Amino acid sequence: MLEGTKHQVFLSSVQREFTAERAMLAERFSSDVLLKEHFELTIFERMPAASFSAEKHYLERVAKSQMCLFLVGKEYGNAAKGQPSPTEQEFQIAREHHVESFAFIAGRPESKAEKTQKQFLTSIKELLSYRRFGDAEILWEEVQRVCMHYLQRKGIIQTRDFDAMVAPDVNLKSIDRERLNHFLDIAQHKRAFPLKTGTAPKKVLAHLKVLSAGVPKNAAVLAFSASPQEFFPAATVKCASFHGTRVEKPIPDHRVIQGDVFSQIDGAVDFVLSKISTRVGLRDQSNQAPIDYEIPRPVIAEAIVNAVAHRDYRSPASVQVMLFTDRLEISNPGALVPQLSVAKLRQDHASYPTNLLLAEILYQAGYIERFGTGTGEMFRLCKEAGIPAPAVELDEGFRIRFQRPTPQDTPQDTPQDGDKDARKIHAKTSELPHRLVIILDGEMSRLEITSALGLQDIANVSKVYLTPALEQKLIEMTLPDKPTSRNQRYRLTAKGRTLQKRLGQD
Repeated sequence: MLEGTKHQVFLSSVQREFTAERAMLAERFSSDVLLKEHFELTIFERMPAASFSAEKHYLERVAKSQMCLFLVGKEYGNAAKGQPSPTEQEFQIAREHHVESFAFIAGRPESKAEKTQKQFLTSIKELLSYRRFGDAEILWEEVQRVCMHYLQRKGIIQTRDFDAMVAPDVNLKSIDRERLNHFLDIAQHKRAFPLKTGTAPKKVLAHLKVLSAGVPKNAAVLAFSASPQEFFPAATVKCASFHGTRVEKPIPDHRVIQGDVFSQIDGAVDFVLSKISTRVGLRDQSNQAPIDYEIPRPVIAEAIVNAVAHRDYRSPASVQVMLFTDRLEISNPGALVPQLSVAKLRQDHASYPTNLLLAEILYQAGYIERFGTGTGEMFRLCKEAGIPAPAVELDEGFRIRFQRPTPQDTPQDTPQDGDKDARKIHAKTSELPHRLVIILDGEMSRLEITSALGLQDIANVSKVYLTPALEQKLIEMTLPDKPTSRNQRYRLTAKGRTLQKRLGQD
C-alpha cells in the first residue's frame, strides 16, 4: 500500500439480518478518530449507486481489501440455484486472495440455522479466527480489538504487550532468588542457557530482556515471583472435577493454583493426572513399569501450557481446567491470533505468542517450543492413543475439549499370542496409592517416584501418594528416623508387595 492510503475493510453479512449492526459499524468507523484515519469501510448500502451495476465489480472490492469482517447469523441469504450465497462467495474470494478475515457470530445460530447455513458456519469456525457477540456494543468492542491488533502488527501504532509492561510497586526484591536459580538449573540442562546458577538476578533478567530501567517487567514477575497474585490477582489456574457431565454441586475437588507460572502449570497437570484413569504395563523391558494415562500426559501438559502462556493477562478471568466424567475442558481468557485458525492448529505452524517475553522464559525452561509444533503434536498424540481429536472453541476466549474414553473404548487386557504390550493392569482413579505400589521398584526417592508417575509437583506427590501409602503400610521409609533426609528412599512392605502382585494378576 502507498503511504497515506487507508486500509480497505470489507463488511460482509446478510444485509437484512444485520441492518442495525451494519449501520452502527459504518457510523463508528466514520466517527472514531483512530479508525477513521487508518481504515475505509466498504459497506454495500453506502456505496455509490453506480457500483451496484455488476456483481463482479462488487466481488473485486473483496479481493482488493486488506481485511474482511464477516457477520454471521442464522440466515444464509439469497442464493441462485447451484450458487453459494453472496456472503459465502465473498468468503471464498477473501480466502482465494489471502485477505485477512475475521468472523463475528451472533449468539448461537447453529441450533436455528438451516442446513446450508450450518455448513457455512462450520467452514467459518474451522477456517477463521472468530468471536461470538450478544449485542451491538460487544460486536463493536471485538471489531475495535481486531482493528487495533492489525495496526499494531503493521507497525502503524505502538503498544506494549502486557508481559512487557511494569506493574506498580514492583522491584528486584519482588523476584524470588530460589525460583530464579531453579529456572537456571533447568534452562542450562534443557537449552544450554549461558548463565550459571547463582548469577545475579539483574543480569539474568537483563539477558532475558525482562528488565526495564532496573525494574522487572510483568513477565519476570509471573515467572519468578513467589506470589505474582499480589500484583495480578487473576493470574491463577482454577481446577475442578465433577461427578457428571455438567457444572453442578457437589464438586468433589476444587483448587485454585497460584504461585509462579511453572507452579501453576505443574499443579494443574498433576491435578488432572490424579483424577483420570491409568494403564500400567509390564516390566518386560525395564525394571520401571511404564504408566500411561487415558489422555496422554504430553497432551494435557501442552494444553495447559498454552492456556497459561497465551492467555490475556489483562482479563479478570482465570485459566480454567474442568474435568467431567466424559471430557476434559481447558480454557483461558484469550483469543486465537488472526494468523491462525482451528484448521491450522491441527498441523505444525508458525509460532505467534501472545506474551512473547513470557513465552521465551517458558521455552528456555523446556515447557514450549519456538516453532509452533506443540498443538500439532497434541493432535498426533491423541490419534496415536486412539482417542478423538480435541475440539477447539473460540466462543468466549479459547477452549479446548478432550473426550475421555468410555469403558467400551478401553482396549482389552487379554493378550494375543506374542503381544506382550497388550498385557496391562489398571489402577483405579480413587486409589492413588495403588499407582505408587505398581510403579515402585526397589528403593526410590521422592524425585524418582514423581518422575515415574509422570508428575512434577513433589510436594503434591508426598501429600496424595506417599502419605496415604505410608498410612496404609503399603510402603516404608528406608530412614524412618529421618523423614526429611535428602537421602530418604521408599520401598514396598510385605503388604505392598502382596498388593503389587495381586494388581499384576487382576
